[in-house]
Amino acid sequence: MTHTAVAAEQSSQPKLDVRANYVLQPSDVIKVQVFQEDDLTREMRLSQESTISLPMINTVNLKGKTLAEAQELIRSLYDRDYLVNPQVTIIILDYSKRSVNVLGSVNTPGVILFPQETGLTLLDAIARAGGFSRLADKKRVRLTRVTADGDTKNYTINADEIMQGATSESWVLLKDDVISVPERVL
Repeated sequence: MTHTAVAAEQSSQPKLDVRANYVLQPSDVIKVQVFQEDDLTREMRLSQESTISLPMINTVNLKGKTLAEAQELIRSLYDRDYLVNPQVTIIILDYSKRSVNVLGSVNTPGVILFPQETGLTLLDAIARAGGFSRLADKKRVRLTRVTADGDTKNYTINADEIMQGATSESWVLLKDDVISVPERVL
């Protein structure tokens, strides 16, 4: 594969969240600043419902918002009734701890922490767990995920297809996912 083909293939891959595209998580500690309005500056932890409380505009729901979207939402709330063209900056002071468990036929099973500003894919988590062991069944990797409504979903994933580029699905992980790699039957 040529360098150009590799670059084109990589650019077609879905990008993981970084900085402005980072989706705020419950328990993240943030600092909200409004330019030239020091009395509005606040440092706070997002609630489990992903809300914060700010002077004048009260409760703001940041659930599912990226850093850039949260800044724009707060800017628009202040702009609507209180300030003329406010400049809002949000800084993440401390990221919430997010992890997944990788079990079974990997070289170092255990808890894998997400990188602070980015997401984590299935293969990234397995790599961070030392990679597949010699006896791993890469065609039957199981992902167990608890949905927002409390249901448990199980997925059987062919990691061999992902590694060979036979599928575009990278399986971006969510907090508390469990990955189980079974052994091959010899």
